[in-house]
Amino acid sequence: MGRRRTRGRDLSGTFLLDKPTGITSNHALQRVRRLFDANKAGHTGSLDPLATGVLPICLGEATKFSRYLLESDKSYRSTFTLGVETDTGDCDGQVTGSADASALTIDLISAAIDRFKGPIEQVPSMYSALKHQGQPLYKLARQGIEIERSARPVEIFDYRIERFTAGQAALLEVYVHCSKGTYVRSLAEDLGAVLGCGAHVSRLHRSSAGAFNESQSTSLEALQTYYDEGGPTSLDRFLLPVDAAIADRPAAVLDDRAASLLLRGQAVLSPEGFIPDLEADIVRVFRDDETFLGVAKLTDDGYLAPSRLVVA
Repeated sequence: MGRRRTRGRDLSGTFLLDKPTGITSNHALQRVRRLFDANKAGHTGSLDPLATGVLPICLGEATKFSRYLLESDKSYRSTFTLGVETDTGDCDGQVTGSADASALTIDLISAAIDRFKGPIEQVPSMYSALKHQGQPLYKLARQGIEIERSARPVEIFDYRIERFTAGQAALLEVYVHCSKGTYVRSLAEDLGAVLGCGAHVSRLHRSSAGAFNESQSTSLEALQTYYDEGGPTSLDRFLLPVDAAIADRPAAVLDDRAASLLLRGQAVLSPEGFIPDLEADIVRVFRDDETFLGVAKLTDDGYLAPSRLVVA
């Protein structure tokens, strides 16, 4: 029996979607894949349905490097509603408690926020996509099942107030730059607990993911318009290179012989003049005609050992 033919175009690259509110990341991914008519696609870290903003989508060979985006820093702009708690920690949930937040001031809130800057321990929300025995926590939560979660280390590089509107249910607009695995809804809930009034996320927008920022992203509406005018190939202009997700890693250029050996799975001696960043976990590798070959790890004896290679 022959192999089933893969549907769609064999194209590779990274597309930066400005995800709209009201749909899941997987739904957004499938719409993008269909518009590009791509045979393979994957996103790099979910955004909640209520969230908007930068959602990198990898097509074809770029999916091999999506994990590096998963591990990258993120930044968000979010609105917290102070004085109202929900069971999900966001505005999609049911209200579980309320308190008068009208006595809060920017100074009080700033002092509380300072407690969450730098390395912290954070307990993931039961309504996160974190998995327990193969099941996302949010699915278990919707069944009324509560799982004990261990606190996990994350780092908050920047956390600041951008706007504050006082009131019984006060609105706090914040900017957060954080490490991978940080849950903004948990930041809101923890801040509400410290302030003694409760809080939840009422708006969440991801403004950057790794080296990618919102100015580079394209909406589904714009993508659909280009598709309607010129079909799938008209969208290729929006694709970033396969190695865009790891563009900040050092690059080594190999001659034809070394490139051929690397593509056969063999470690090769680092090219003359290559000065690596010793703190980098991987090295991007190119043929001398600028063709991207994949990533390699630098060994202690100066060799490049293939790690993830692209299919030519």
